[in-house]
Amino acid sequence: MVGGDEAPVKQLAPIFTTLAPEHGWAHVGGVGAGHYVKMVHNGIEYSMMQGYAEGFELMAKSDYQLNLGKIADLWMHGSVVRSWLLELAAGALKEDPRLEQLKGYVQDSGEGRWMIADAIEKDVPVPTLTTALFTRFRSRQSESFAEKMLAALRNAFGGHAVRR
Repeated sequence: MVGGDEAPVKQLAPIFTTLAPEHGWAHVGGVGAGHYVKMVHNGIEYSMMQGYAEGFELMAKSDYQLNLGKIADLWMHGSVVRSWLLELAAGALKEDPRLEQLKGYVQDSGEGRWMIADAIEKDVPVPTLTTALFTRFRSRQSESFAEKMLAALRNAFGGHAVRR
């Protein structure tokens, strides 16, 4: 994902070819285009990771005592959801089948925020990415004030139980 004028990109092509995996780079447009395409790539990545995370959580909570690492491996062979991210998930699940050695705290590096800001500017809905980014924000809270407010409101209007 390289942006810039044609001549310098052509001159630097041997370096890009050496550094990138096979067929792993392309001249995608003018100055800034490479950064822009990478930003969108990372936004899609956020969304894909969120999808995997939600699916594996559901399976982890099922009554079937599923071997999640084995399932991730299975999906790597002929499944429409196969990907390098799934390979990474399989590796993590083999090492720690219930991910008990990790905290559910997820940082972001900015690309998702930038993509959402650009989408807002262009009136392009990106609800999957937005949810993925906001889920990362939520993961950083040990106590959510918003969820406390929801509990208080449900209790106040309907007498619904709260935990203290």
